[in-house]
Amino acid sequence: KLNVSEANYESVLKVLPAAKSPTVSRLASGDYAIESVVEKRTINVIIPALVDAGASDILELPISKIVH
Repeated sequence: KLNVSEANYESVLKVLPAAKSPTVSRLASGDYAIESVVEKRTINVIIPALVDAGASDILELPISKIVH
């Protein structure tokens, strides 16, 4: 989960992988909240890249199960 300004939205989406497509919600401020599923083995590389792209308030949460 992360937040991103409208100005950095496209840059963050280019960095962010997703199982199919990230979930994007518009915030009251006009910015975006984005949720995505990321492989655990890649998270240490992706988080710094997201910060560099303009993401903020990044939350890493464990997933106990994915049901397709």
